[in-house]
Amino acid sequence: MLVSDIMTRNPRTVSPDAKLKVVASIMCLYRIPALPVVDEDGKLVGNISEMDLLKNLFPTMEDIISGEAALEIESMTSNYSASMERHVSDMMVNNPVSVTPDQHVLKAAAKMTSHRFRRIPVTDSDGRLVGVMSLGDVHKAIFQSHVSKG
Repeated sequence: MLVSDIMTRNPRTVSPDAKLKVVASIMCLYRIPALPVVDEDGKLVGNISEMDLLKNLFPTMEDIISGEAALEIESMTSNYSASMERHVSDMMVNNPVSVTPDQHVLKAAAKMTSHRFRRIPVTDSDGRLVGVMSLGDVHKAIFQSHVSKG
């Protein structure tokens, strides 16, 4: 079974110049934990996750050690509001790990688990995004092909 057999085609994407407010809206509205970032040619250039958006709420270890960290909840939430005006390119993970449509599902799943990913972008030989595969897609495919038969 290949990645192309189970991946979600035409996933929602964002551009590097999109505002984080748009990204957060898409994530909340559609319950999507991460979005591929593509350029104007559809090439995968990054990935942005809920963790990327939320990590701005918390002080860095350096700020805590130096005593510059504000640990009040109200100031933490204002950091989030301020960050929503930034662009995806400011916070995205560059050069994300991806798999190809012709890879075996279990090989792709091994790559996902080794990186601790629940979702992974699928790119063609030119680096264009063609889909996204989740661990849920893998589990469902294995269940349907083996367990549900007997």
